[in-house]
Amino acid sequence: MDIEIIGRLKKICGDDFVVSDLSKIGNYLYDETEEYLKPEACTDVVVVKPKDASEISEIVKYANEILMPVIPRGGGTGLNGAVIPDRPGIILSMERLSKDIEVDGKNLMVIADSGVTLAQLNDELKKTKGLFFPIHPGDEGAQLGGMVAENAGGVSAVKHGIMRNHVKGLEVVLPTGEIVTLGGKLIKNNTGYDLLHMMVGSEGTLGIITKVILKLYAKQNHTGTLLVSFDSRQDASDTVPAILQSGITPLAIEYVEKNVIEEAARHMGLVWPAKEGIVDLMIILEEGTENDLFAKSEAIVEIAEKFNAVDSIIAETAKDQRNILQIRSNVYTAFIEHAIDGMDISVPPASVPYFVRDLDEIAAKYNTTLPCVGHIGDGNIHNFVMKENGEKPSWFEDIRLDIYKAAMKYGGAITAEHGTGKTRKSYMPLQYTAREIEIMKGVKRAFDPNGILNPGTIVDL
Repeated sequence: MDIEIIGRLKKICGDDFVVSDLSKIGNYLYDETEEYLKPEACTDVVVVKPKDASEISEIVKYANEILMPVIPRGGGTGLNGAVIPDRPGIILSMERLSKDIEVDGKNLMVIADSGVTLAQLNDELKKTKGLFFPIHPGDEGAQLGGMVAENAGGVSAVKHGIMRNHVKGLEVVLPTGEIVTLGGKLIKNNTGYDLLHMMVGSEGTLGIITKVILKLYAKQNHTGTLLVSFDSRQDASDTVPAILQSGITPLAIEYVEKNVIEEAARHMGLVWPAKEGIVDLMIILEEGTENDLFAKSEAIVEIAEKFNAVDSIIAETAKDQRNILQIRSNVYTAFIEHAIDGMDISVPPASVPYFVRDLDEIAAKYNTTLPCVGHIGDGNIHNFVMKENGEKPSWFEDIRLDIYKAAMKYGGAITAEHGTGKTRKSYMPLQYTAREIEIMKGVKRAFDPNGILNPGTIVDL
């Protein structure tokens, strides 16, 4: 990196917060994208660690002067290569924007620096009287600003939705350097175009998020986990809308195939408690009273029995619930070492059994397996494309294309949670028309006329 550029950045942030030594920037070059998918990082970069929005504004204005790419980086927990630099540029680490967390109990909101981690937020909320934030993407090292930028999801989407549903305000440094506040402590705001939610899921391409305002909720005191087993994927899938149509909205409804979840349990040295059937529904409930919890559990079992459930287990103790959730959360860890890609496709929930059937047919075509689990309550299926003899198979790109095309038959999406980034970008024409993609490029140009902010992610100008 040019010495003059490094010197200018040091004037803005201070000598201690600009790092150009290659031996010290390795941890800033990659995220959690799978080994065979992640692009090779460009090492001709400098890492800067600004303390606030004003320093970020100065950095961005300078980057526009010299037409130098800027890559905003949160906790590095993403899975789509969005923060991996593929050209010389400035990596903007948000780690120092992590001090301020203000809980506004009267408005049921929290205002926090974007570099605050989910773990920090949850620790702060433990001090309050029963407030909580419902989104958990599976890694508490994720930073709040990054969760907004990626529109993070998780198992609780059935009841609480995804990150987009809880973002009420943002402080943002625009790609041209202006600092703006979008939204606020408002439940309703219907003025003009919704620039606030354009930032949600924009993956650091439209602005740099420096503060977040998030909606909080009253915590329910009683939780329970129910495992219901079936001999048929169709029966399991048909049970889900029947539960929701009954007026019961669980916190989570997870679809787990027995062979997959048992492998995840073995990986952790635990035992999956449900033994019958080939597929389980894992249903998590949260209720205000113990009576409501048991009543709804019984109602779900009665519904499931109408769809030929072969067994049901209620985990009542906190330890049993924790073990079940840990096993389910460990599926990715258990399989990704032997996989090329952990996909996160979305289809309409009622289409899940048909899509899974298609996965079986595709797997047979390539003489492989495609293990899958999913958030069936919202139609989000995670399936793994496995290695062949420990290596990337020659047919990898072909099978991935077949899987995406299968999802498109049902009106699906190529990514439900992980985002587009650099690894899913080439598949966008499967889901969007050329005109739709051109409109997205137009939005990018309007925000970022010089194309300096996280170039190569989502769309190319």
